[in-house]
Amino acid sequence: MSGDSALALAQEWWRKQRWYGRATRPLNRARLTVELARRHAYARGVVHGEALEMLRDGRLEIGPQVFLEPGVWLTGGPDARIVLGEGTFLNLGVMVAASQRVEIGAHCMIANGCLITDSAHRYDDPDVPVPWQGFTSKGPTVIGDNCWLGANVVVTSGVTIGERCVIGANSVVTRDVPAFSVAAGAPAQVVRSITYDDVRRP
Repeated sequence: MSGDSALALAQEWWRKQRWYGRATRPLNRARLTVELARRHAYARGVVHGEALEMLRDGRLEIGPQVFLEPGVWLTGGPDARIVLGEGTFLNLGVMVAASQRVEIGAHCMIANGCLITDSAHRYDDPDVPVPWQGFTSKGPTVIGDNCWLGANVVVTSGVTIGERCVIGANSVVTRDVPAFSVAAGAPAQVVRSITYDDVRRP
């Protein structure tokens, strides 16, 4: 390998390292910690994706007492918006990916390994590699307040999950789930409603 080729490879590697490794750099982690602290929120480890850039651009809205476990990934295009409501908890390895808008309400629990997105990769052009084809969307994805998503749940494009829903582990939510429902399966279906006593007991 010539000296010029080796230099070009090294420069290419360095550009990728600077871009893909930016969330792990101590200064950027400190900057994100400051931005979260201003919002009374906290991340226990590295937050991957574009969290810092989106916060600074106003494309990521994080309510007070939001808690992000290590390995959370928040990513969105230049016109995308992500909203995390007050007191919401994203557990290990949760990914939120937006091309338009993904909104998670207040006091939600999102368990390990969940994916919540408003888009999917295109694959309809046989002459273009799938990773280069961009995205398609059925519209914003919205999760209401006080929802609990079990481990490894996938919530797809254009879906609305109403308030106080529980989604069983490993479910794939492809259509709306009405408020006060327990849903499970792939695709997820409502298995029962959640009811509350009208009278509070001491």
